[in-house]
Amino acid sequence: MVNTTVVMIGLGQLGRIFAGGFLRIGCKLVPVNRGDDMAQIALLNPAPALVMISVGENDLHPVLAALPQQWKDKICLIQNELLPRDWQQHQLDNPTVISVWFEKKKGIDARPLLPSPVFGPVADRVVAALQAIDLPACVLPDEQTLCYELVRKNVYILTTNIAGMKTGGNVSQLWKNHRSIATAVAQDVMDVQDWLTGQVHDREHLMRGMLEAFEVDPEHMCMGRSAPARLTRALEYADEAGLKVATLRSML
Repeated sequence: MVNTTVVMIGLGQLGRIFAGGFLRIGCKLVPVNRGDDMAQIALLNPAPALVMISVGENDLHPVLAALPQQWKDKICLIQNELLPRDWQQHQLDNPTVISVWFEKKKGIDARPLLPSPVFGPVADRVVAALQAIDLPACVLPDEQTLCYELVRKNVYILTTNIAGMKTGGNVSQLWKNHRSIATAVAQDVMDVQDWLTGQVHDREHLMRGMLEAFEVDPEHMCMGRSAPARLTRALEYADEAGLKVATLRSML
């Protein structure tokens, strides 16, 4: 008998989208909300097919630190600014990871921008769940491609948010009217991403990836409410690494 149990940790905007997809493909959902006793839930559900973590950025590491041992080989991570170091420090060796390229805002249906790439042991099931609710997704071939996709999404989010603190407007206006600022911010962001991942990425490839996202959603507003926190976090990493990142520092 096929195991269809999916534990959902976090049922915010994104979590509810994934929950709907898993229900559509016939999965049984076990919700875990803030304040629930994960250890007790794990006793009742010791061997789910998948444990999906969709929590706020500040909650990710506390949740990973508190994960019941029997769930650790079933994890699927959904998170902005996610990189391999985030799961490796919690001894999660082979999670399924997705870089989400669709938007979900309160009162509005999910809107896909690009196919969301997924890599890991249960990538096929995650892709099937998204495709069942008309959200495009694809399985990645290897960990290196996953790392590129995560860094690409980070460059897109951090560049638009941080540059937008100065320029305002949408991504089309950012690139048309403030290209030098956007490029300088992106280069600093990539310095930080190289340090965080311990590898030098192809910057032209990353810039093309960022611009592809600009082109499919030209009216996407640059500065979200998380922008100041993203800048602060980037500068903390830069200080730890000894990076100059002069453009990022000028945004303070």
